[in-house]
Amino acid sequence: MALQAIKGFNDILPPATTTWRWVENTFHQLLSSYGFGEIRLPIMEYTELFSRSIGDDTDIVEKEMYTFSDRSNRSLTLRPEGTASVVRAFIQHGLAAAGDIHKLYYVGPMFRYERPQKGRYRQFYQLGAEVFGEEDYHQDAEILIMLARYFHVLGVRSAKLNLNSLGCEKCRPAYRQALQDFLRQHDGQLCTDCRRRLGKNPLRVLDCKRPDCRNIVAGAPKILDYLGADCRAHFDGVTRLLDGAGLDYQVNPLMVRGLDYYTRTTFEFLAGDLGAQNAVAAGGRYDRLVEELGGKATPAIGFAIGMERLTMLVDSASVPGSAPFIYLAALGEKALEMLYPLLHALNQEGIGTVLNYRQKSLKNLMKKADRIKVEYTLIVGDQEMEQGAAILRNMKTKEQQSIPLNTLFASIREVFNGHQNN
Repeated sequence: MALQAIKGFNDILPPATTTWRWVENTFHQLLSSYGFGEIRLPIMEYTELFSRSIGDDTDIVEKEMYTFSDRSNRSLTLRPEGTASVVRAFIQHGLAAAGDIHKLYYVGPMFRYERPQKGRYRQFYQLGAEVFGEEDYHQDAEILIMLARYFHVLGVRSAKLNLNSLGCEKCRPAYRQALQDFLRQHDGQLCTDCRRRLGKNPLRVLDCKRPDCRNIVAGAPKILDYLGADCRAHFDGVTRLLDGAGLDYQVNPLMVRGLDYYTRTTFEFLAGDLGAQNAVAAGGRYDRLVEELGGKATPAIGFAIGMERLTMLVDSASVPGSAPFIYLAALGEKALEMLYPLLHALNQEGIGTVLNYRQKSLKNLMKKADRIKVEYTLIVGDQEMEQGAAILRNMKTKEQQSIPLNTLFASIREVFNGHQNN
């Protein structure tokens, strides 16, 4: 049997990695501009972290985590999401003691055992961010506007914001009871998982993806009708700021997200062309999680973006710097020896350059240049060596010009600078 990757664990190859790198670099730049600092998290944590934070009766904890015992019989889990790990680090390193706002972001792989499908795999990658210490609704709106800006920069126009509030520990019990009363009237029509959730955590039923259950919850009580005065003012503040920023959104009172720790603002950015799993980014406020995991009571909000889904929405042709600038087509050993130093000189100057080492026909070399999508090709063969001039070909317009061999570096740099300014 030939060696293959594990099902749901994928290799990411060029040219896809060029798009991934651009998406990640744009995220780094944008988050830094908003005052976030990067945190690097371990891939494994003690299982208790996720069972306590995500919730014992969620699908993630019950069915999807990669959990095993180490040689000391401690239960360890490959991280299924990033928020719990960031909260653990926030508590462990005493960041709350500084009494300031902490804005952290992360990039990296997550792991869940679920059926691989379009944009959803067992090892998947997330971009995420968390803000600790700020409870004002302006922070919620800042995150949403920042995310919308990120998608705009990437050219992802299909991402649409869905918004809801889950209230807080004061107003949620009344809603929980109303929802429970409603769902019990339809107990026999619910799926097995939802019947089990009904008594323990009825809000989980709202997150079920089964069509029969979704049809039932469409008529369920809406949590927005049960918000207390403070939660209502918070939610109204968020929507007012979004309206002022001109950001389109849809209020979805049945959206609860799949994790137990959310309070107040919850959201998803949906892209209809991703199929059934169409959330490209999601998150919300979790003001009690830090305290529940043993830290000082700290308001917090965060989000995560699915890299696989996001890169599917990015037009690879629009990715800047996705190809070298120039291809050096050496026709013959003498041309190769002459162009070899130019390869390194141009790359050192920041001008992406590729040189062929194997001797091929000009036709094959031009096919290679087209395949890697360079802007220009420099052609040097015996005839050009004798004439003392190379041929510089614009691969888009097909125009050609003659360049003296003793001015190749300066001439190519001038063309490159002109291209950058256009």
